[in-house]
Amino acid sequence: MTAFAPDSLVLNRKLPLWYQVSQSLRASILGRRPDDPLRLPTEEQLAGHYGVSVLTMRQALKELEEEGLISRHRRRGTFIEPGARRGAPRRLLGSIDAIVAQQSGELTTVLGHGPGPVPGELAEFFPELDEVMTYRRLRRDAESGEPVNWAENAVRPDVAAGIDVGDLASRPMTRVLRDMPGVRISRVTDTVEARLADPATAELLRVPLLSPILHYTGVTYDERGRVVDVARIRYRGDRFAFSVTVETEG
Repeated sequence: MTAFAPDSLVLNRKLPLWYQVSQSLRASILGRRPDDPLRLPTEEQLAGHYGVSVLTMRQALKELEEEGLISRHRRRGTFIEPGARRGAPRRLLGSIDAIVAQQSGELTTVLGHGPGPVPGELAEFFPELDEVMTYRRLRRDAESGEPVNWAENAVRPDVAAGIDVGDLASRPMTRVLRDMPGVRISRVTDTVEARLADPATAELLRVPLLSPILHYTGVTYDERGRVVDVARIRYRGDRFAFSVTVETEG
């Protein structure tokens, strides 16, 4: 039986290795294609793939098992759960793979895309530009079909020229940008705040007008310090949660 092939990962020695591996593997699982195999490689194979010890790999797999994304069977192997819940709380420690994992796991419909003037509230991020390319997407729960969030991405035109819109129906924008030749992401700054649903959000997410939502803003910078993408995502307040883990030193 062919095993599922996870994405590669560049490790950051400032973050726990098990966490980075679990988040990278989590992003691969939630971003998999329907025809991908459900069986994972062995612990030893995964450890070799990520360049970590078997003990570290075992800890990463335990995290995914506790979340309900995988099941482990003695002598049979480790398998992706086909009906795993996709809306579980996220643990954020600041890696790019955490951001990718946060954006993965729902059914995505591209609502539209095209060039337009820089929105006034985003002018500070694109001071030298008059125009950006905007992409709008609606994400729905893979099991119930209920809307979970809708996203708008404002992308620099020179970067947007390399984006295949078809990829945005199956892959988060952060992953698309990270995999593009000539684009090197250095950091993503996240802000989450409570807001009230405007008419567009209420209609798309099927919630009452002015009901509470979570508004996420993610600003993506390249290695030259330029903002290449600003994502604004509106989450239904009853379908999203996140937790933050702070690692202490010493």
